[in-house]
Amino acid sequence: MSDVTERPRGPDLSALRIDERARRDPKRLTWRPIGAGLAALLVVSAVLWFVLREKAPEIEVTTVRADKGGRSALLNASGYVTPRQRATIAAKITARVNEIHVDEGMYVEAGQVLAKLDDSDARARLGSAAADRDATAATLGDLRVNLENAERELRRVEELWDRKLVAEQARDQARMAVDSLRARIAVAREQIGAAEARVKVAQQDLDNCTVRAPFSGIVVSKDAQRGEMVSPVSAGGGFTRTGIATIVDMGSLEIEVDVNESYIARVRAGQPVTAVLDAYPDWQIPAKVRTVIPTADRQKATVKVRAAFDRLDPRILPDMGVKVTFLGEERSAPTAAGRVLVPRTALLEEGGAAAVFVHREGRVERRAVRLGQARGSEHEVIAGLSDGEQIVTIGVKALRDGQAARVKR
Repeated sequence: MSDVTERPRGPDLSALRIDERARRDPKRLTWRPIGAGLAALLVVSAVLWFVLREKAPEIEVTTVRADKGGRSALLNASGYVTPRQRATIAAKITARVNEIHVDEGMYVEAGQVLAKLDDSDARARLGSAAADRDATAATLGDLRVNLENAERELRRVEELWDRKLVAEQARDQARMAVDSLRARIAVAREQIGAAEARVKVAQQDLDNCTVRAPFSGIVVSKDAQRGEMVSPVSAGGGFTRTGIATIVDMGSLEIEVDVNESYIARVRAGQPVTAVLDAYPDWQIPAKVRTVIPTADRQKATVKVRAAFDRLDPRILPDMGVKVTFLGEERSAPTAAGRVLVPRTALLEEGGAAAVFVHREGRVERRAVRLGQARGSEHEVIAGLSDGEQIVTIGVKALRDGQAARVKR
């Protein structure tokens, strides 16, 4: 065993040694880490800006416009565009379709041929009836000839009777022959009349094989094809069509809405209304109440009201959804400054309070507003907005105050 005791090793201080190059150049030791940190900060800032920019939602905005005044709104209702004159044209007989001359969207005049049905049976019946009539007419001619001969014979017999050259029985037989022929001629005439009636019936059956338009309008539905069977009533287990085509008189389009019976007292014939089609929410169409249907629906507690457009437009189509605002008779004064009209889609209503998002300098600002009357697809704002400001119209529920947003181009 050695008498020399080993001393414990101390910590290694070589890592604290300063490099000779750094000792000679102190700037190299100071600025290198600072420059690297600045570069990393710039890269992180650029990435964050790019990410935040990509997450900025796209929005649609509109410029609010000032309310110029007008009739006050009394009531709002929803309904549909309906024609007063609309018909599904059907055949009067059961037959097969041989020709069809219409298609959807085609304009037809009153009396125009829509389709032709198989008329072979009708033509055969017409020919038979005409032949019976002609045969009866031929017998009538023969009877007339016989009658003339019988009348001459009667005159000769009467002359002989006056001279007491023939018996009374001969005169009576001659008179009976004349009366008999006259009766047979009368019967023949009645038979000819009956035959003429049968000819007219057969002709009507033949005419029924041609389907015509009862009024002018647009074909909105083509209900039968060539080769199909059509009938005025449903038959054949559902394989027989009951209509040829559906025609709408576009000049008779009007609005039909259901008004709650609690508010029907506010509606009267001739009252001005404003209609807004669901397909064109920015288009306000003037109209007037044509009639209030004098009956109520007990299940829905509503009364039907029909309104006529002041002027029709090709964009107005049957069965379109429409919102109607019933207006008062007197015009209101122009509204005060600060009252504007905004689309209903721009409103955010929570807890009885209304707000909109105003777009300014790339960001959206939530702003509380006070609402006035509804006017079709728009709503009056009486406080909180100014004429000319831009507000968000689509997706307002997904936005937050101060959020960056890009306007959709």
